[in-house]
Amino acid sequence: MSMSVGSEGGDDEVIAAINTTPLVDVMLVLVIIFLITSPVVLKTIPIKLPSEKNQVLKTKPENITIAVDKEGDLFWNQSPLANTDELVERLKKESVKVPQPEVHIRGDQQTRYEFIGKTILAAQRAGIAKVAFIVEPPSK
Repeated sequence: MSMSVGSEGGDDEVIAAINTTPLVDVMLVLVIIFLITSPVVLKTIPIKLPSEKNQVLKTKPENITIAVDKEGDLFWNQSPLANTDELVERLKKESVKVPQPEVHIRGDQQTRYEFIGKTILAAQRAGIAKVAFIVEPPSK
């Protein structure tokens, strides 16, 4: 090994070479780490995971569908409601039935969250246990 101290021939040229030795060292260390840890990661407990099923919604006659359009108007199974107070009163009558019906909320894509929130609050105030949202399935 030699070290250059000063310039002997008056050569003041800049060396434009990149020292790649540290890069190679780091890459070799990473390769060794991956080789050591990959068998540990790949050996897992053999289990059978559940498969995905797309179940079609089976609408029961006792289920309640509440639609909310983009202006915030409420509809109870296709019939319009005046306001959320009327919705709460009708839901209170349904909440005492055994078994309690499910409430399905269909909200327009342009509906403000405020109107959907008021609908959920009305169902909660009436004592409805199951509230679900109806959405359009993604296209394949």
